[in-house]
Amino acid sequence: MDFKNRYTKEQEEFRQEVRSWLEENVPADLKRPLEVSHLDTETYKQIQELRRKLGRKGWLHPAYPKEYGGGGLSSEQETVIGEELDKQDIPNVHDNPLDLPALMVWGTEEQKMEILRPRLLGEKHGWQLFTESGAGSDLASLQTRAVRDGDEWVITGQKVFVGGDAGYADPSTKVPDDIQMGEMFTLAVTDPDAPRHRNMGYFMIPGDAPGITVETLDLLVGQGKRQVYLDNVRIPATRLIGGETQGWQVAQTTLEIEHGGGGDIVPRSRTFEKFMKYAREKGLDKDSHNEQVIMQAHIDNEILRLFSARNYWMYSAGQEMTFHGSQQSMWRRESGIRTSDAIREVAGLKAMLDFEDSAAPLDGEMEVHQRESLTAAHPGGTIEIQKVIIARRMGISRTRERAAPTPSTARQA
Repeated sequence: MDFKNRYTKEQEEFRQEVRSWLEENVPADLKRPLEVSHLDTETYKQIQELRRKLGRKGWLHPAYPKEYGGGGLSSEQETVIGEELDKQDIPNVHDNPLDLPALMVWGTEEQKMEILRPRLLGEKHGWQLFTESGAGSDLASLQTRAVRDGDEWVITGQKVFVGGDAGYADPSTKVPDDIQMGEMFTLAVTDPDAPRHRNMGYFMIPGDAPGITVETLDLLVGQGKRQVYLDNVRIPATRLIGGETQGWQVAQTTLEIEHGGGGDIVPRSRTFEKFMKYAREKGLDKDSHNEQVIMQAHIDNEILRLFSARNYWMYSAGQEMTFHGSQQSMWRRESGIRTSDAIREVAGLKAMLDFEDSAAPLDGEMEVHQRESLTAAHPGGTIEIQKVIIARRMGISRTRERAAPTPSTARQA
């Protein structure tokens, strides 16, 4: 079967418009770093300026409505923009966008204009404050508390493994600077006496609110992961999304997309593509065993591409998904580990050399992939969690569940 995307004449003309705009607006010296922890301040500022330009153009989040800062464009146009951005081989211009679908589905008109619009325009970043030291896979075991005090909520607690920013920080303090602090979408218990899943709220906390302390964690993954402390942080009551005890339901819209329910426009493994080229150049693919290992890894990555594309088009068409998102998520995690094993098997232990070693293949990119393939198995729901969701959605578990509402299904309804 031929799974290649086909485009109309009008869509190809739009591609030329996008390509020309990017050629004029992407700085020539804006290059993708080996990993985000290598991103310097100047490059980060360049990315943010490009994000804001894309936002004003309506191309940062093309499929969202114009009135809220999106582009109001079709899924085909969004795909074209994504493909052309990918060809630039520049740092990712998107931050953590997982609050956006929740704001679209559950936010009031006032909240969409005040909070969603600046996010879609690229004026504010997004940080996801869900996981805690004792509440990861069992997210309902939250300890962070939110107490109503008149027209405000007072939030106290700790969140861990918080990403969503560029990853750079002052080397002496490892604290992110002010330009990284954006909107923090946060789960907190609002009624400790209520049953699980009916006892929490979903809050949007401004990153510059008094009482917030952030530290950078030194982890296996080289990305900017943070510990965030909330000490009696006061926010307006209008920054509660949904009802006071409806946070679990609101969060499911965020998690539906995080678990793969929106698919990917340009799913690909840059490192694996570079590895295949490296293997050919070094003659490693001439060995019959290596040939089989490389081919199996290629099949793994191609299956992931098709799962991702299928989910994207289902989402774009407003189809309600069941197991599809978690199927993609599970395959991405498992195949990522298998791919890293294949790279190490074919390239040898050189694949473990980092960028500081002159003998490192691909300037150390293989080593980064080795670490990231392991850590990618956990965020956004572990492999085991994805299997549980698949079983529940297929009706072969003791409990059953339906997919959470998303902007796509809500729009169709």
